[in-house]
Amino acid sequence: MKGDGIENPAFETPSSDLGRQYHAGPARAGAGAAAPAGPCPSPEEGPCGWGPCTPRALQLCNNSEGYLAAYSLLAIFQGIVVNGLINISISTIEKRYELNSSFTGLISASYDIAFCVLSLFVSYFGERGHKPRWLAFSAFMLGLGSLVFSLPHFSSGKYQYGGKLEDTCQTTETTFANATCSASTNSSLHKYLYVFILGQLLLGAGGTPLYTLGTAFIDDSVPKHKSSLYIGIGYAMSLLGPAIGYVLGGQLLKVYIDIQIPKRQDTTYTKVDQDDPRWLGAWWIGFIVCFFAIWLLIIPFSCFPRHLPGTAKIQAEKISETHDDGSQVLVQTNNIGQSFKDFPMALLILLRNPVLMSLIIASSSEALVATGFATFLPKFIENQFGKSSSFSATLGGLVLIPAAALGQVISGVLVSKCKMNCRGIIKFTISTCSVALILNAVFLFAKCGNEPFAGVSETYNGTGTLYNLTAPCNANCRCLRSMYYPICGRDEVQYFSPCFAGCTSYLFNDMKKTYHNCSCIGKPKRENGSEDFLYEAVSGKCPTQCKFLPLFLTFFFFAVVFTFMANTPTTVAILRCVPDKQRSFALGVQSVFLRLLGTIPGPILFGVAIDNSCTLWDINECETKGACWVYDNERMAYLLMGISAACKTITIIFVVMAVYFYKPPPLTKALPRKTSEKISVIRT
Repeated sequence: MKGDGIENPAFETPSSDLGRQYHAGPARAGAGAAAPAGPCPSPEEGPCGWGPCTPRALQLCNNSEGYLAAYSLLAIFQGIVVNGLINISISTIEKRYELNSSFTGLISASYDIAFCVLSLFVSYFGERGHKPRWLAFSAFMLGLGSLVFSLPHFSSGKYQYGGKLEDTCQTTETTFANATCSASTNSSLHKYLYVFILGQLLLGAGGTPLYTLGTAFIDDSVPKHKSSLYIGIGYAMSLLGPAIGYVLGGQLLKVYIDIQIPKRQDTTYTKVDQDDPRWLGAWWIGFIVCFFAIWLLIIPFSCFPRHLPGTAKIQAEKISETHDDGSQVLVQTNNIGQSFKDFPMALLILLRNPVLMSLIIASSSEALVATGFATFLPKFIENQFGKSSSFSATLGGLVLIPAAALGQVISGVLVSKCKMNCRGIIKFTISTCSVALILNAVFLFAKCGNEPFAGVSETYNGTGTLYNLTAPCNANCRCLRSMYYPICGRDEVQYFSPCFAGCTSYLFNDMKKTYHNCSCIGKPKRENGSEDFLYEAVSGKCPTQCKFLPLFLTFFFFAVVFTFMANTPTTVAILRCVPDKQRSFALGVQSVFLRLLGTIPGPILFGVAIDNSCTLWDINECETKGACWVYDNERMAYLLMGISAACKTITIIFVVMAVYFYKPPPLTKALPRKTSEKISVIRT
């Protein structure tokens, strides 16, 4: 822009480089000299439509509210698939495709691997491109990834849960048909791991433009004091998606995986139900539904113009809060970001920004914990409090996701209403992270011990050894460890199967299967209990005596609220502390570190920790290890608490460092908005 005969590349007209200028004073001064009516609309602020086809009805959506609605819908469906359906299906996928938690953690991390690889390039080139069309590409890839993720169900055949897995103790003359290792017992189901990874990679490619270019486009199109509110709403919608995904997925897990339970000719065989550990739900249905829904969103994003009407005026009224390290002048005077050859220099400028890097490392540490719990919270509830997979998934979603969304909205409203500057936003983040760290102590007193399990946590009435399911009372039963069908004895001890309990007969009482003549089950622990029991064991796990679930969920809810109250302010602070032309690229750099240090190692680290607390693995006749059946609950709670507390401490340290390093621009330091604008005009 030229003002008073002085040419300065830092002060260009909004139309010449729309969406990248924040210097309100000079821009308004020059605009006033040339055109008192205000900034002229940019040629890129076109109507909503497709080429010459611009229906009048579509123009009602050609504003920031219309874009936010479309953005929110895409964020919701992305959340349903990536953070809802996938997380809730983890336990089912483990059992169906014979994977352990480390492998399913790798599946979860694959999304972030793709995001990490593509983020820098998409954010760098997309900054100069047509951002809404990038989001149309995002919708295409998210839909395709959802479809690919469901394909293993259609190519792996019908689920075979086996016949008479709950067989009672057999005589020495009787053997199981599949009691020996053969080629048929070596399943190839675990190879579908690669299909799941491919689906996640496609989903990651689709999610990259959404949270880099999509977020920057919101900041381009609204006034600065409203930016945090709009971004908070968008991020909250992205968390509403997982809530819907958890609830929807939880209901779908109540449907049998192949829709219809196969009928058996053997009348003595009982069909599996939801309480049966062999039950697998229809995890795949939600992915097919989302595939069609997401592809419909390609339509609205393809019709938005390059910039929304009024963007030029909004950009002209903004004041820069870039960290004062000379990067703003360097970027503008050298016009960095116009070609690929500028990529190394643009990246170096951001990496040398201490405020940005401190905020990025802090957010990465929080992301590690958030992603780990999002992936394995249902499994934690299922094993810690003795709940079913579907109930645990639904309960986890109803607590985790609304709390996260509430934290996003509250922080966005507070930052917007209080009109916090960059330093104030960072200080606000310190307080929320500190409260979240204190609430993390819930794992210390709201944990549950393990229920007695014969051969795992205690011996068979004093016989046998720990961590050995075989004891003298069942040595002649020829039991198979690959056939897990837990039963609860009248002695309030859980047994791996009726066979390992030494039961030789069973009956049906009120449609519930009861077992009798069990050589391994002791007498009832309650006095005169023999008169109350008409059986020696009943199918299913023993009911848990732990009553800490409501307490755990209450504290965990507020811990999540305060954790996610730091998310939106951190994003806004990142957008404000970097040069104006590098905002999208800064979000891309954040995404890379967020994945490398947070969401990629998060599920893997949590999965390894959970596997490390396993006390009973599924081992088939070929001695191949599968999924874990029983965990040490206290060890699991302590491990997860340790990881969470360590990460939150790191977060607080680096946010404090960001406050220490931040230097506001000299012209706006400690000055009201109008005063700083007047000084800028005078100096221009």
